[in-house]
Amino acid sequence: MKNILIVGTGGVGGSIAGFLALDGHNVTCIARGEHLQSILDNGLHLKSDLKGEHFLNVKACTTEEYNDKADIIFVCVKGYSLDDSIKSVIEKAAKEDTLVVPILNVYGTGTKISNMVPEVTVLDGCIYIVGFVSGKGEITQMGKIFRLVFGARKEAPVEMSRLEEIQSMLVHAGIKADLSDDINRDTFVKWAFISAMACTGAYHEVTMGALQHEGEERDTFIGLSRESAQIAEKCGIIFKEDPIKYNLMVIDKLDPESTASMQKDIEKGHQSEIKGLLFDMIELGEKYDIDMPTYRKVVKKFS
Repeated sequence: MKNILIVGTGGVGGSIAGFLALDGHNVTCIARGEHLQSILDNGLHLKSDLKGEHFLNVKACTTEEYNDKADIIFVCVKGYSLDDSIKSVIEKAAKEDTLVVPILNVYGTGTKISNMVPEVTVLDGCIYIVGFVSGKGEITQMGKIFRLVFGARKEAPVEMSRLEEIQSMLVHAGIKADLSDDINRDTFVKWAFISAMACTGAYHEVTMGALQHEGEERDTFIGLSRESAQIAEKCGIIFKEDPIKYNLMVIDKLDPESTASMQKDIEKGHQSEIKGLLFDMIELGEKYDIDMPTYRKVVKKFS
């Protein structure tokens, strides 16, 4: 039985933790505040369209309190939380053969974490899920999409058998897990999708249902998708399929009442991923001299 550490027990990390715990794995969750205390008192409360409702007895602690060694570390924090505390917990938790799997909405996190902990083997990854903290110690997973894509970065190859072992573990737990043959491409694809989704929802202040039929909101989503695809082309990224059609296919499968976490955070006045999902995309587009009228339209609202 492998020791699995989940760094960041929000909608993504909590859903992964819940599914793996339900499958009998030894899971420890890093959390904080009242969310952590509720998990310690009552267990992790998972409300899942795929798995039903459960209270799960998982270990939980703060980054400072964790003193075990992990075989697999899933990093599921927001992009703005990649700081020294994340570095320290990975350094404490990692063994010689530990694999770190970053699953963030922003682009380039595998490289960024690897630079923070160069002695640890860091993969890269992304996830397609509607998951969020719906109460203290409570995680809600909405809809039928729960797909995790991961792989080794080209500059840090890993034996295929080790990656397949993680894939098998995730699939057995009910998570669709795809091993990527080009994780740089696939993390860009996810970044571009979530950027378009979050920016459209936040700009128009709508749920995803408004993007699922013809209208101004869907046109904004298409415009953002087109502009990020132009950036990808300049970066030398080759898509498997038309990126605009792909983004529309994914958006049309989402629960119509769902929203991106960035949009939720903005509406609540909380810190959000707007830098990584909006301003960083614009900065990269400017680097390649891409005309970005839709992104410029959106950024005016948040500047």
